[in-house]
Amino acid sequence: MVRFTLPLCLLAGSAAAFAPATHNKFAVSSSTLFDAPPATSEPTGTVADIEIPTKLPSAVGKDYVPLATMLATGQLAEADQFTRDALIEISGAKAKGRSFVYWTEVKNIPNEDLATIERLWNKFSGGKFGYTVQKKKWRQSKGDFEAFCRKIGWTTQDGEVERKKRWFGASEFIYDVKKAPEGHLPLTSALRGTPLIKNLLNHPVWENDDWKKEP
Repeated sequence: MVRFTLPLCLLAGSAAAFAPATHNKFAVSSSTLFDAPPATSEPTGTVADIEIPTKLPSAVGKDYVPLATMLATGQLAEADQFTRDALIEISGAKAKGRSFVYWTEVKNIPNEDLATIERLWNKFSGGKFGYTVQKKKWRQSKGDFEAFCRKIGWTTQDGEVERKKRWFGASEFIYDVKKAPEGHLPLTSALRGTPLIKNLLNHPVWENDDWKKEP
């Protein structure tokens, strides 16, 4: 563990979004839930003493210190984008080459990396965010995607019409630990169907609680 004192404005960057031109409903990109530009979030302060974990295992040599820093400083939109981009990078050479992931490639994501990502989201949200939280909500929804979206705050009400939240213009998603519902983050693209999120939530790493073990 190392302690940094730094201006949070230096932490504003995140990996770029991709929006591949594909009509395959089983492919997902690292752009937003509905293929809109990535949102940004305000740091939770101007200067902070941040304890950033440095033992963040990766089977492929991925550096997760930027993700830890974004989460620790409350830059949840940037952390969310970093997470999607990381999933592309660690899903294999083909996914990285095309800049998006087929749901069938989820099995290629190393347990070690998903566990690291999950521990960070879980730690810095006080157990409110992460794929395991979403998995619990998915089970409570009995696999009904619409009910799942309601539970985790991915829908909104326009008068009498319920619709999915969007990122067009001002983001409608909530990048605030105190205000967001449980399981609200990280976002996963559902524009081309639900196979990706289903496979993420059923990844073998979640079969037991070994992912919780700190390295």
